[in-house]
Amino acid sequence: MKKSFIGQTKSFFGPLELVEKLCPEAEDLATSVKSLPELKTAVGRGRAWLRLALMQKKLADYLKVLLDHKVLLSEFYEPEALMMVEEGAVLVGMLVSLNVIDANLCLKGEDLDSQVGIIDFSLYLKDVPNTGGDKQNEEITAFLDQKHYVEELNRHLSCMVGDLQTKVESIERTNLKLMEELVAAIDRVKSLQEEQQQLQQENAQFCEQSERSVAVRQEDTKLELDTYKQLRQGLDEMYNEIWHQLKEEKRIRMELEKDLKLQSGMKTEMEIAMKFLEKDTHEKQDALVVLRQQLDEVKAINLQLFEKVQSAETSVQLQNEMISSLEVKTNHMIPTSIEMEQRLQELEQARQEAEEKNEKVKCEFGGKIKSSEQQLEELGRQRSSLERELKCEKEQRQNLQQELQQEKDKICLLQTELQQMTGLKKELQKLEDEKKQLQKLCEEQEQALQEMGLHLSQSKLKMEDIKEVNKALKGHSWLKDDEATDCKQCQKEFSISRRKHHCRNCGDIFCNSCSNNELSLPSYPKPVRVCDACHTLLLQRCSFNAS
Repeated sequence: MKKSFIGQTKSFFGPLELVEKLCPEAEDLATSVKSLPELKTAVGRGRAWLRLALMQKKLADYLKVLLDHKVLLSEFYEPEALMMVEEGAVLVGMLVSLNVIDANLCLKGEDLDSQVGIIDFSLYLKDVPNTGGDKQNEEITAFLDQKHYVEELNRHLSCMVGDLQTKVESIERTNLKLMEELVAAIDRVKSLQEEQQQLQQENAQFCEQSERSVAVRQEDTKLELDTYKQLRQGLDEMYNEIWHQLKEEKRIRMELEKDLKLQSGMKTEMEIAMKFLEKDTHEKQDALVVLRQQLDEVKAINLQLFEKVQSAETSVQLQNEMISSLEVKTNHMIPTSIEMEQRLQELEQARQEAEEKNEKVKCEFGGKIKSSEQQLEELGRQRSSLERELKCEKEQRQNLQQELQQEKDKICLLQTELQQMTGLKKELQKLEDEKKQLQKLCEEQEQALQEMGLHLSQSKLKMEDIKEVNKALKGHSWLKDDEATDCKQCQKEFSISRRKHHCRNCGDIFCNSCSNNELSLPSYPKPVRVCDACHTLLLQRCSFNAS
């Protein structure tokens, strides 16, 4: 890979991403690698890509596509790199044999992102036999081992002392907090007991008052109900009597109205008859006028004929005949005129009689109408008085209903007060349950405090033992970051890419490659970073202790 003053510009996953563009079959492979949420580094993605290509049996094909487009690979590799030389094609040809294998590889983000550990083969190397200074070397190694063991034990004990001190301080703090909470809980329990007593007293007083008020109100309601029933019976009787009177008056009124209707009908009939009589008289008068006109015409004709008879002698016979005929006609018309005059006289007499009868009827019906109007006025007055009485009774009834509603409201209030009493009783029971729970918590806290006291006594004894051991031993100093500029083992300068790392055993500062080992120490239960020298010494010590 190409490098700059900061470090490597790109990882080997960069050229693998080009396969997606060059070979469309690799799109699913690239998308599946990018969709893995556990992968965080480009190295891990590249390893996952290689494993998936192996499972597809197309690793050699994908790499061959990359080798065919070396122009694109020049961005990632130096011109002398393996992928840019002919040996890369040979390597890809050798990878074709992997297609025979059916691979099912595991894809875990933590395993793929982590760096490969350096295997220390120094334990498996055999030492060259030395004849001269074997005993001296063995003694030196034994002394060194003892020294390292004592230093490690001292450091472990100092760490244990620090941890125990922090634990003791935390335990003392928790103890103080628990004591404060216990005192507060006791005060709260006392206050709750006092409140409970007060509530019980108030509850008893309130119960007595409510019972008394309920009894008094029940008696009052009974008395009011009795009075209401009595009043209602009297009112019902009065109402029934008035209702019967109204019915009778209505019946009388209906009869009077029927009589009035009959009288008015008779009156209208008389008026119609009078109108017919007037019409007949008018018609007869018109007929008499017509007959008189005819008589006048006849007379005029007779005069004309008489003149003609005198003037024309030749027409005398005709005139005589005409006169005779006219005389016959006149003879016939005279009795009819007489009969008409008699009829006129009779009609005038009937008219006078009808007028007299009409006047008599008017006088009779006028008295009856006046009497009926007076009766109607009296009935209206009685009706108005009865309506007033009914209004008064309705007002009294409404007042009684309002009083009943007030009493019902009072009963509802009493029921709500009783419900509140039951709620207060339930709250008292809840408070008693909370009191019991607090007492249980207090007992448990007291037990915990006793156990903490035992632990404290034991830890104090251990502290004293540790202090005695610590007086005879000396601990290693933890080297500060500002004091170290080079790695203690490889003597390389630290930079942005080469970071500082403390060895948890000796306390010195190393680079990542010189301290890429992890072991579980007595002061640290989990595996921690250790330098190469401490790693070999600790492994030798473990093997020596095991033997």
